[in-house]
Amino acid sequence: MKAPRSQLEQRLLVLVTLALVAFGLVMVFSATSAAAALGKGDPITFLKRQGIYALIGIALLVVASRFDHRRLRNLAPPLVLTALGLCLTVLVVAPEINGARRWLTVGPLTFQPSELAKLALLVWAAAYLARKGAPRTLGELWKPLGMVTGLFAALIVVEPDLGTTIALLLMVGGMLVVAGVPGRTLAGAATIATVGGLVAIWMEPYRRARLFSFLDPWADPEDTGFQTVQALIGIGSGGVTGKGLGEGVQKINYLPEQQTDMILAVIGEELGLIGTAAVIAAFAAFAFAGFTVALRCRDPFGKLLAAGITSLVCGQAAVNLAAVLGVAPLTGIPLPFVSYGGSSLVVLLASVGILLNIAGDERAPERVASPDRRRRNSRARPAVARSRSGAARPRRQRDVRRVAGSGRG
Repeated sequence: MKAPRSQLEQRLLVLVTLALVAFGLVMVFSATSAAAALGKGDPITFLKRQGIYALIGIALLVVASRFDHRRLRNLAPPLVLTALGLCLTVLVVAPEINGARRWLTVGPLTFQPSELAKLALLVWAAAYLARKGAPRTLGELWKPLGMVTGLFAALIVVEPDLGTTIALLLMVGGMLVVAGVPGRTLAGAATIATVGGLVAIWMEPYRRARLFSFLDPWADPEDTGFQTVQALIGIGSGGVTGKGLGEGVQKINYLPEQQTDMILAVIGEELGLIGTAAVIAAFAAFAFAGFTVALRCRDPFGKLLAAGITSLVCGQAAVNLAAVLGVAPLTGIPLPFVSYGGSSLVVLLASVGILLNIAGDERAPERVASPDRRRRNSRARPAVARSRSGAARPRRQRDVRRVAGSGRG
């Protein structure tokens, strides 16, 4: 007996997500263990941290998959206010690491408020669009959805973290497309976002350097183009089948951020074209299952949530893949589920749990109640569709004669 399509999509989402998380743990260990061993450090430090975050994320995935996604509507305002407060707090109290203030430290753990901002804006935007409908003009789009999105984007850019801002905008864009916003309005919003992005790039010297190095990374391979050049060398040297798991060389003091933004270069060097293609295929399968859930969902709020989660995961993956392969400027976006990073992994796994709940929700839409005039208490009874046998039953000959006789005289 074949399983319902919703179960097939659920299983595909679970399989792809857990496979990417497990694969990410292996690649994080491969990317960090050699350098740590050479530096006389613990080679499994990053693996242990990522493993803890993975367990926390999987636990949240299970809880979210059993939590009715409709109840998230009521949590949208406090989520947004909390995320805004944390994004402001991180700019004031967070220590500066590599020129950025992005992380809050709680005991031995670190937390990135911008990751919570993705989830908060996702829930709030879905609730707003489901209640108000798709905006038809730029003016309707700006108030209040554009204002809230722009506020989050501005706070995250100031950290500075342009990559997370891009992921945030891709998520909202996917939701607007599924909501049915006209193409002209979407084009105008995309133009405004692009102009704002170019301004943000031009205002920071390191962003300008990244943009120019993307145009020709070999013009300065030892400075601004160093990261892109080393990534391309690693991917190119892997060939079709790769050098073998753990046998890569670029990750040892050559490739910066090899366990986070550039982990695909490690995959390409050690597992070759086959490994890289498998990762791309996994995200393609996730996109297929996620958008299928969104299109088949009968609840507007759930439909928009599913579209936003899928756009966030796959849009972030697409930007990371493009940057590592040298077809887009470096933005600092990690590869979902695979790159090292606790906050991103936990939030994304919790989001997948919400998506699984939407996929498994097969309840029918609420029935419209109609008053039963035959009852003395005038209670309403649910409107029940007529059975197929009753609808298709032909009239008896006596009924036809009665109707015909009533029209005479």
